[in-house]
Amino acid sequence: MRPLREHVDVSDIKALVREAALRLDRRQPVIARDMSDLIVREIRSLDVDSGFMELLRASVDGNTKTIIHVLINDIPIERLQPTTAAVEYALRLAQRDVPANSLVRAYSVGKDDFIGQIFPDVQALDCTPEEKFAVLQQMSSVVGRYIDWISQYVFDVYEQERERWISTQGNVRASLIHDVLARRPVAPREFERETRYRLEPHHVGLVVWSVLDDPAPDELRTLSQVVSKIAAEVRCTGAPLITAVGRETVWAWLPFSGRPGALDMGQLRRVVGKARGCRASVGLPAAGVEGFRRTHAQAQAARRVAIASGEPMPATGFGDEGVAITSLLAADLESTRAWVAELLGPLAADTEAARVLRETLRVFFLTGESYTDTAQAMQLHRNTVKYRVAKALEQGDTAIRSNRVDLAVALNVCHFLGPAVLATAAGR
Repeated sequence: MRPLREHVDVSDIKALVREAALRLDRRQPVIARDMSDLIVREIRSLDVDSGFMELLRASVDGNTKTIIHVLINDIPIERLQPTTAAVEYALRLAQRDVPANSLVRAYSVGKDDFIGQIFPDVQALDCTPEEKFAVLQQMSSVVGRYIDWISQYVFDVYEQERERWISTQGNVRASLIHDVLARRPVAPREFERETRYRLEPHHVGLVVWSVLDDPAPDELRTLSQVVSKIAAEVRCTGAPLITAVGRETVWAWLPFSGRPGALDMGQLRRVVGKARGCRASVGLPAAGVEGFRRTHAQAQAARRVAIASGEPMPATGFGDEGVAITSLLAADLESTRAWVAELLGPLAADTEAARVLRETLRVFFLTGESYTDTAQAMQLHRNTVKYRVAKALEQGDTAIRSNRVDLAVALNVCHFLGPAVLATAAGR
């Protein structure tokens, strides 16, 4: 062993680093193989298939060779070019929806393993402990700087490819969805191949949108996450199909292998309500291609009701009481407003007094014209209900008062759409 010296010579350290790196180079194939196996064991999401495993091995092999080459020849990191295999591996991961953090973790695991491989070769050097420490420090620093550089490089490659891939896939997906909704011919197998969603089973359509005045730049991601949370909550049997419509709205379909029961709207409202400024509308379960269209149309109709009414509830279902028929009338607000005014007369006024009478009469009809049930539902005295109902029925002429069906529908429309269909909304 060399004699102990007070100061470590830089040129000597470089020579010792080269010597240790040459030892590493002789073991490089084994290091690369074992490191690849370690990465897959530690990060299960990278165990995609045999082809990906081979590309991972090629990437690890190329990176370990490059690091050793840098150590042997004292090459500055900034002069390097990434290996083809490392870049291609990042591209493939982006195309297969493997999370970006899996790629970054792979480089972290590889870094720790490689530094561990350095120890025995440094320990075998014929030099002082101080020199060994300096060699280990130098080699670890080079490995760290290389991993920082290459991991940032491949992460950027991954992000760019992911954005391009999603955009390409999204365009194809959106085009196929619009073709199906427009009743243009689309082969179910082609649809499934491109979207990974089957048209044959049962579906529940969703529309999810933002009501924020200042939505975040990544608002679509938030809306998609809401869809995923709804899908998990209702336990649908596959991944939801999601497509963006503008910057603040997404359409979605939840798949079910069999016809699901009625969705718990209270449960859905709790899920949607946790996302700031988010609203959702929900269609009824339906099967096949025609059901795919119908449940979406119902979700769109429920959305019209929610928007026209300024509905503050996080979610509105087409199956909610009164929503289906109100959605039809909400499609032509001007005509509906005129009809409501003609039918209800003074009851159509946008005043608190008229609202109280309308709501009491509406609940009265919903309970089968039971004064007792209405009193219980509204937490009023029975005599109060009788007074309000009588006063409400006094509005307008006898012919209108006797038309219970139209009267009930008009009251229901007022309940959902409020000022949008009341007299003052038209400037009366």
